[in-house]
Amino acid sequence: MITPRWLYVLAGATPRSFGDPVVIDESLEAFQPDRIRPGDIVGIGIHTSNAHRGYELGRLVRRRGGIPVFGGIHASLFPEESREHGHAESVVKGDGDLIWQTVLSDWLQRRMKPVYDGGMVSGADFASARWDLLSRKSYMWASVQTTRGCPKHCSFCSVWRTDGQLPRLRPVSAVIDEVVTLRRMGFRFIALADDNFYPVTMHDLSVASKLQDRSRYEQLSSILAQRFSLMKELSRIPASDLILFTQVTMEAAEDPDFLKAMHAARIRGALVGVESITQNGLNGIYKGFNASGEALVSRLQTFQQHGVYVLGSFIFGLPTDTPETFSATADLADRSGMAFAQFVPLTPFPGTIDFENWEKSTVASSRGSDKAPVTRHWLIPTEQRPKLYIPHPTMEPDEIRIRTQQVWDSFYSLPKIWRRSQCASRLRWRMAFLLISKLYCYMYARTGIATDSARQSLAVRWARLIAKPCIRLFSAKPMKELQPAPKAQPLNPIPEAFASE
Repeated sequence: MITPRWLYVLAGATPRSFGDPVVIDESLEAFQPDRIRPGDIVGIGIHTSNAHRGYELGRLVRRRGGIPVFGGIHASLFPEESREHGHAESVVKGDGDLIWQTVLSDWLQRRMKPVYDGGMVSGADFASARWDLLSRKSYMWASVQTTRGCPKHCSFCSVWRTDGQLPRLRPVSAVIDEVVTLRRMGFRFIALADDNFYPVTMHDLSVASKLQDRSRYEQLSSILAQRFSLMKELSRIPASDLILFTQVTMEAAEDPDFLKAMHAARIRGALVGVESITQNGLNGIYKGFNASGEALVSRLQTFQQHGVYVLGSFIFGLPTDTPETFSATADLADRSGMAFAQFVPLTPFPGTIDFENWEKSTVASSRGSDKAPVTRHWLIPTEQRPKLYIPHPTMEPDEIRIRTQQVWDSFYSLPKIWRRSQCASRLRWRMAFLLISKLYCYMYARTGIATDSARQSLAVRWARLIAKPCIRLFSAKPMKELQPAPKAQPLNPIPEAFASE
């Protein structure tokens, strides 16, 4: 659905003197080992869910005489595991934008190190993607990153630990140039693939404005001003059919000026982490800043009132969940007016507080299959992994799985999808909304925790079938002559009440 940005960023970080790298996205095409020649360097990016396959590829590359180098969030957390199971020559931790060139230089001189630490580079050093290496007909949406890091500390998320809590903002001009490049290629829909597009809240500014030391307030004000400046420049790109999507916290609903700027910038959709509809559930995952109950419905509707449609994300399996939580969540998702929703099981991913607590409470001798402990579930072949990992105090795993699937089926029933498609103004786009809704459901629900392998295979076939017309519907005629608009005057978006204190 969306371009795998990091593949093309690392291609952009590769010096031209090395030639054009071969880019392979295994969600579209299988890696061909016979392309590897002895001595070739092969970068393999992994996250926890695909680490098992990544390690398999590393071993395969070794057998062909190639040199595997691992990177990505999972390799950053477990560099020694990548060397043991993936036969990595080297592992790159952290950001690869700058350190990748060093790795390649060391490879050329045959002096590679076991581990390279790229750290957290500044926004000015973010590498631009080599979109010229991309096949336009392979993806529905393009992706551009404008910032890394998130100031929150949700227990189920590792971003604030791996990418930091201080937002690192990319220069506005670099973002605009990349968006324009992608629209030239014929991409109308672009995801602003950020950890948190709304990194400074009204509450943050209010608290900082009362501090005797003004440095914190000035820092936050500068970050917010840059966000508004970016949205202003996005609004001035002379491509009226451009549509953007991003990810924000629910607190953005408290900031009408920010929502107005998002809409003006053509940001028509946002993934919003709702997680739980109860305050107890939110408190348990360190997300007490979210609203719950009817206040939650009101906040979600606020996004829609400003022309920003929500993809709501919910977590099932929290200790505070009851059988009634599932139907109540489905009802709230319907009443809130969100355009899309996802319902995911509580999963202990490495780098998170939830994982650390789960790992400590799990008996060390507990084993999965393939002689891997369940606390290293990513080393277990996908089809043999447990469906759920964290025991629930009152419900069995099967009950959670079945009830989760029922909520997916309810939200993505054809009558409800068609009703929600009224957000689109033309019949063609209502049909596109219906197709993309079904595609999303097949990709994530029908291949998820409540389905067996036969149904998963069927869902994959349906997803591939639906994806083909979706790509045609979401593409547009290339605008090869498109240029960024001249830079506008800077804005002062800080509310007067704060600016005057």
